[in-house]
Amino acid sequence: MAKQDSSVKERSNELFRALQETGFPEDFCREIAYKRINTDYTATRMLGYLYRYTEPRIEDVVDEMLAILSDRDMLVRKHELEQTQAKLNKIYRYGIQEAEKQER
Repeated sequence: MAKQDSSVKERSNELFRALQETGFPEDFCREIAYKRINTDYTATRMLGYLYRYTEPRIEDVVDEMLAILSDRDMLVRKHELEQTQAKLNKIYRYGIQEAEKQER
């Protein structure tokens, strides 16, 4: 877990530097890199965006951030729904009491 946390911190630092290199204000860079885009997955996606565009406008960066966060939220919901469906399938297959036993 510590290695994963270290990886996220490194990616956030890289994102912060990339945002600063574009000339954005430091508080904006800090907000994006450390508060909003704060997972390895989201930071990697934002870095990809920044490396593709040489001079993005601040509005474009915010728009991309919102799109990335929306995608992440959709993936989380999809995963939750898949877990719920798997539990329902067990209930249909084995009955509620047997499915509860298997969960423990």
